[in-house]
Parts: sequence; structure tokens; C-alpha cells
Amino acid sequence: MNIIKQISILLLAFTVVGCGGGSTEKESENIVNEEVVAPTYLYGIDIEGYEIVNDTVRMGETVGGILGRRGVSAVTVDRLDKASKDIFPLRKIRADNAYTTFTRSYIDSVGEHSKLDYIVYHKNAIDYVVFGFVGDSISVTLGSRPVELIRKRCEASITSSLWGTIMEQNLPYALAAEFEDIYQWTVDFFGIQAGDSFKVVYDEKMVDGESVGIGRIWGAEFCHGGKQYYAVPFAQDGKLRYWEANGESLRKQFLKAPLKYTRISSKFSKSRLHPVHKVYRPHHGVDYAAPAGTPVHSVADGTVIFRGWDKGGGGNTIKIKHAGNLETGYLHLKSFAKGISVGTRVSQGQLIGYVGSTGASTGPHLDFRIKKNGTPIDPLKMPQEPAEPISSANMATFEAVRDRIIAELDGKDVEGGIITEEDIFPTPKSE
Repeated sequence: MNIIKQISILLLAFTVVGCGGGSTEKESENIVNEEVVAPTYLYGIDIEGYEIVNDTVRMGETVGGILGRRGVSAVTVDRLDKASKDIFPLRKIRADNAYTTFTRSYIDSVGEHSKLDYIVYHKNAIDYVVFGFVGDSISVTLGSRPVELIRKRCEASITSSLWGTIMEQNLPYALAAEFEDIYQWTVDFFGIQAGDSFKVVYDEKMVDGESVGIGRIWGAEFCHGGKQYYAVPFAQDGKLRYWEANGESLRKQFLKAPLKYTRISSKFSKSRLHPVHKVYRPHHGVDYAAPAGTPVHSVADGTVIFRGWDKGGGGNTIKIKHAGNLETGYLHLKSFAKGISVGTRVSQGQLIGYVGSTGASTGPHLDFRIKKNGTPIDPLKMPQEPAEPISSANMATFEAVRDRIIAELDGKDVEGGIITEEDIFPTPKSE
């Protein structure tokens, strides 16, 4: 056998046997087709090998206590406190909020142990903070759960109160608060009557199929006392506001009331039996019954001209001077808001104090008063001047948005498609 033939035989044998008993063609096919399992992440953490437990911060619990029970040393807690100071200070952790722990088990020469690698604190239904203790490192990371926006339309007739109807219709409670914010200059929510009604188009926020609140109000119609009030969102001068159908602003010179979530217990009167002194005398204000501590807001821009104890029975009182020789008074306050003093400039809607029962009072309430040129007037009959309307340069664009919103509110096909952010934030135009 010549040398060339010998080499050929050896090469053939090597090909058949392979080096070290290599894979057959079938085995190679199995390796290629083997499925690679992608890691599963929760709050940005690969959950492989972790025991995951959900819990709630109890009243009086400290971060040190929560971590200490899970084997985290006081030294590490101190390092975490310093590391989180500029991202999410540990003092902001509140009772009743949820948290999630990620614990890994391991075995050493002593036995089996568990180690806390991560704890995720839930600030709310969407936002969270991840505190990490992997190895010797400390990490603090902010995150948010993915939110899906579902556009919804609803309408309802009010049977008792706005809040009652929202609950009866199983609608998000936040809708009532949004209505009160949007219509606070226009609709008297203390005078809601059975038969009043509303329509609204809004975004509902969903996280993992669960409703966690609402987003944009795309439009609303509120029928109150036989009058129809639209709310059309549109940005003018770069600021998004809500407008009447004719382009008038829903914002007025005065808020309809200085506080929310309450009821009128006594109205303006020239002769009322005083609940403390038991004599008939004028009552030059409107009493809003509300729990002690309820926030009180200035109904208009102005300057504080009195902050202190009213010796006439008003107790803790604030008086504010406004344009047009108007003055408002807020009596029987429990306390004053921080920064409120004589000479302070306040803006419409600014927090100025809290409902109380100081002075000649039988229970927590706010006695709200208005004077024009020094003469008391009925706050419930205060004439309202609207803010600046839609400009002539923006009117055509506004009307196109308005028509599409009203069509959607009425459940009709919307020519041109439903409005979007681009529609309500158009390219600025000048006169």
C-alpha cells in the first residue's frame, strides 16, 4: 500500500470516528433546536432563583426594623440612608404602602441561609423604588410600572350628589374631583339637584388590567339647573385650559367656593337666629360645614390685609383684598397655612388655612364673606367676570377641536378622528 493510499484511509477513519467521540448529525440537530428560555424580569430584576414576597408597611414600622428582620445590618441600613437621600429619602416611606422583597437561598459550610438582595417600595400604584443589597454594593433606583391608557366615554343623570352618582355608576372616584377642578368657577356643586347630568370622555389608567386612576379629560358636558356647560381642552399661550363651547374661559374672577367636599349649612341672611347667642341678627356670609382640618383656598388673587384673632366672634380669621374694591373673609379657622401673613400676595386657589371651630362657633365650619366697596354681598350671588377668551387667531382651530369633542361626547362618529395631544396643543398663532 503506497503512502497516499495510507493517508486516505487514515483521514476517512478520522472523519467517521471523530475527535473525542463528537456529536452525531441527530445530536447536532437537537443542540441547534434546543429552546433558550429568556429571563423573566419584575421591577427590572431577573427573578430566577428568588423567593418573592409581598407585604405592607405597618403603622409605626421603621425601615431599619423591616430590613433588620430580614438580616440587613444596621451599618448597611445607614449606608442605604445616605445613598437614597438625593433619590428617595427613607423618611418618605409611609404606613399602609406595599413593598416586595427578593430573597435568595444559599448553602455554605455552616448550613442553608437566605439573603435579602432587593426590596421594592411602592410609592403608589404606578411608581416604585428598588433598594438593592447585592454583594457589598448599595443601589437605589426609581421605576414605574407600564401604564395602559384606555379612552372611555360615559354619561349619567345625577340622583342625589355628584359623588354618589359616580359611585353608583362604578366610575373612577377621581372623576368627581376632576369635575370640581374643571368647573370650580362655573358650577355650584353645593347646589347640585336631582336631574342634573353629565357626559365625559377621559383616559383611564390601567396597570396589569387594574384601574389605577384617570389621565386626560378629553371633554365634558355638565347640565346644571337647566344650563349646559361644556369643557373643551385647548392650549392658548402654551397653557392648557378648559373652555366653554363659545370660546369663553371656564375660569372666572372668583372660585364658586373656597373649599371642597362639604355642604352649605347656613346662607347669607339679613336676620338669622345666631346658634350661640340665640338672638336674631344679620348673617353676612355663607357657612360651609366641613370636617376640622379641611383645606381652605383663596377664591381669587389678592393681598392678605388681616390674619389673626377676630374679637367679634370670628376666631382665627383671614381677610384678603382683591381688585375692584372687593374683600373676602374666612372665619373660624383652625389654623393658618404656612407663609400666610399680612401683606402676603396670594393667587386664586392657593391654600390659606384650615377649617376649624374657633370663636363663636358650635362646630367645625367656614364662615365665608365678601364685601364690595365695604358693603357685604351674598357670595352665592357674586357676579362673575370670565378670564380672557380664545383669541381670534386661535378661534378656527379651537372650533374644529370643539366640534370633534362634542361629537364624541354625544357618541357619534367623529369626522377627522378623535382629538389627540397634537390637536389640543396646536402650533401657536399670533394676532
